[in-house]
Amino acid sequence: MFIKHSRLDRFILALNATFLTLAVLVVVLPLVYVVIASFMDPSVLLSHGLSFKISDWSLDGYKMILTNPAMIRGFGNAVFYSVAFAVLTVLVSICAGYALSDDRLKGKGFFMTLFIITMFFGGGLVPTYLLVKNLGLLDTVWAVIIPGAVNVWNIILSRTFFKGVPNELREAANVDGASEWRIFIGIVLPLSKPIIFVLALYAFVGQWNSYFDAMIYLDNPNLHPLQLVLRSILIQNQVDPGMISDQLAMAEMKRLSEIIKYAAIVVSSLPLIIMYPFFQKYFEKGVMLGSLK
Repeated sequence: MFIKHSRLDRFILALNATFLTLAVLVVVLPLVYVVIASFMDPSVLLSHGLSFKISDWSLDGYKMILTNPAMIRGFGNAVFYSVAFAVLTVLVSICAGYALSDDRLKGKGFFMTLFIITMFFGGGLVPTYLLVKNLGLLDTVWAVIIPGAVNVWNIILSRTFFKGVPNELREAANVDGASEWRIFIGIVLPLSKPIIFVLALYAFVGQWNSYFDAMIYLDNPNLHPLQLVLRSILIQNQVDPGMISDQLAMAEMKRLSEIIKYAAIVVSSLPLIIMYPFFQKYFEKGVMLGSLK
């Protein structure tokens, strides 16, 4: 059906299209630059900038990264931290959200008040560090996984989602003699795939991009995630000498540092790029179901 727009409507639509196009360019152009630069020959990139000639391209940056034990170990650590954190966060969030969505729970208003207070007031970095230290978690993988596993916003999102599950399903299961755990595992969870995938995606991406907790709590370099290795390359603008063989001079290290930075950014982004298409349909549905109640 053709809709006739007024002159003001056409102006607003054109303005929106222009704004969205500029926004896309602002996001896409730096990404395209990083991807192309990661395949560039370091000498050409430093002297002439980007080049679309195949003869000016090189895989030296990726070779340096994929053969560096620190990068490989950091990648494996980052995957483990992100997966474990996502599983724990989802488990805590859906269990707490399901309990708080049940009107039969006594004192749920009190518990919700306590949770919401923590969203606005926190102990701060020093008390948190002392708590982690006193619990004996320093320099262990649990120092990165446990402290942030309880996310109040995820609990609220889960609670709102579970309130949308029809009470008739629970009542029918109760009549058949099903226990609360049976109802939760056999009836509610199969209906909760959208919110579970959304929470898992939030937690995985947040942990994958995080480096501050690991920088504070982990001294053992064997436990460092990929983000700390990448941080040393991007922020400190230097390359670990262990990434370069003994035959190469310091000048060669300087020459390769730029290309390694771009290649490291691409490698660290690949898991999220690969994972997002599989989560997209659940992401869109879960956000709407968890927020519009």
